[in-house]
Amino acid sequence: MRPSRIRAMIFGCGNIIMGDDGFGPAVIDALQTRYDLPEDVQAIDAGTGVREYLFDYLLMEEGRPERIIVLDAVDFEGRTPGEVFEIQPTQIPAKKIHDFSLHQFPTVNLLQELTEHTGIPVLILAAQIEYIPEEIAPGLSSAMVKAVTEACEKISQILSLTVK
Repeated sequence: MRPSRIRAMIFGCGNIIMGDDGFGPAVIDALQTRYDLPEDVQAIDAGTGVREYLFDYLLMEEGRPERIIVLDAVDFEGRTPGEVFEIQPTQIPAKKIHDFSLHQFPTVNLLQELTEHTGIPVLILAAQIEYIPEEIAPGLSSAMVKAVTEACEKISQILSLTVK
């Protein structure tokens, strides 16, 4: 049963069979394994289907979370592999909207609409990829494994989570 108040929804986006693209789901797994998540903090492996969750929150009047955190792997110029950084939906460069792996451009619009029309703050916690394979190749690079730990620590600080 869901609690009546959701303080935060955390969505891990990505495809676990495509190398570093599995960052978001790996962070969700680590959060659920290493931290005591209170009932009012929900962590969901959204895979490549985060749009449906976001669309639901845009339409619903009650039961919206107080904040949304989205985790995803990105490929931005000038970033170091495994670098973890925060961005707002409005900070996604126009030239990158088409390849931002929140799967894809309509999701970026939904994130912006959530913030603008519902007042739900949305934070994207991104990690710079080292490698996305051309074919199926599960497993994160060593740089991204470190990024998973760093992302967990950042989320823990933001939400005051305790380690198990």
